[in-house]
Amino acid sequence: MKYSLIIPVYNRPDEVKELLESLTRQAFCDYEVIIVEDGSAVTCKDVCDAYADRLLLTYYYKDNSGPGQSRNYGAERAKGEWLIILDSDVVLPDGYLMAVEKELEQAAEAGEEVGAFGGPDASHPSFTPVQKAISYSMTSFFTTGGIRGGKAGDADSKAPKQQKRKALDKFYPRSYNMGIRREVYRELGGFSKMRFGEDIDFSYRIVEAGFKTALFPTAWVWHKRRTDLKKFFRQVYNSGIARINLEKRHPGTLKPVHAMPALFTVGVAGLILISAVGRVLMEYDDVEKWYWLCAAPWLPILLYAFLICTDATIRNRSLKVGFISIAAAFTQLTGYGCGFIEAWWKRIVKKQDEYHAFDKTFYK
Repeated sequence: MKYSLIIPVYNRPDEVKELLESLTRQAFCDYEVIIVEDGSAVTCKDVCDAYADRLLLTYYYKDNSGPGQSRNYGAERAKGEWLIILDSDVVLPDGYLMAVEKELEQAAEAGEEVGAFGGPDASHPSFTPVQKAISYSMTSFFTTGGIRGGKAGDADSKAPKQQKRKALDKFYPRSYNMGIRREVYRELGGFSKMRFGEDIDFSYRIVEAGFKTALFPTAWVWHKRRTDLKKFFRQVYNSGIARINLEKRHPGTLKPVHAMPALFTVGVAGLILISAVGRVLMEYDDVEKWYWLCAAPWLPILLYAFLICTDATIRNRSLKVGFISIAAAFTQLTGYGCGFIEAWWKRIVKKQDEYHAFDKTFYK
């Protein structure tokens, strides 16, 4: 068997149904699907049973241990030459597996022995305005600095903009769309027990072990991400914590761009504080004298919000998505920044170990 698609699931039966439906339309058929239910209270077993006669599908239920260990659970039972890791909130275009097959063939023809690959993600036209705004925030240069692998397409486009396939020494696939050669997975022992950032940790270990990774731009997926800003904040907060944990595990991987959300968070908080001081002085002193101290700090914040709104509106062709993208961008940067600062304080300043510092949120 060529491919084993491994999908950990936690309380998302509706999303699993959409993913499985997209798998029934794949042109390439030499694959199996392994669903690993990670201790969900609301399971997707009935959904999987409904597709049992249309897909080579195996369903497993296990106690909750996080996505990384659930992927390992599925990998131990997989039969494919390649293990393709997918998040449960993705939907595959009809030609996804065929694109993977062609990309691997091209790599082989070029004499490149790829050990792992990753592909871009994009927003589907059917996604809600909030999902499109979150997708924009996660892929825009103005929020991430362009550090994510691959370009996402506009929200209403059918696919990401095509790029030349890249074989890289230091490309780090992410678990929403990640393929690993079976023997590479087994040699490295799969995902670690990190509860967040475990996919980047695995990618770092793949590269550090000397295996080649590649970006397959035509093997893209539609990625729903979070459905509201509260859940999105928690996700990026955990990502900020994970970034410091990753630096402790892999020294030298922390780059200046990773600290930008923390600087943004401190900067915005400082500007708001200055404005508040100006407002107090206006109340107890001359209004005209202190007006600009109250108003001026908001100018860079409003300018950034205008930039985000304009770019998101153009890319999504929707003013509504543009306005929501302002909230999504500030949620992403401040959420990640707060998590980053907390982890920096606990891990770097207080020198707590990873498990002790975050046992209540990461390893319960």
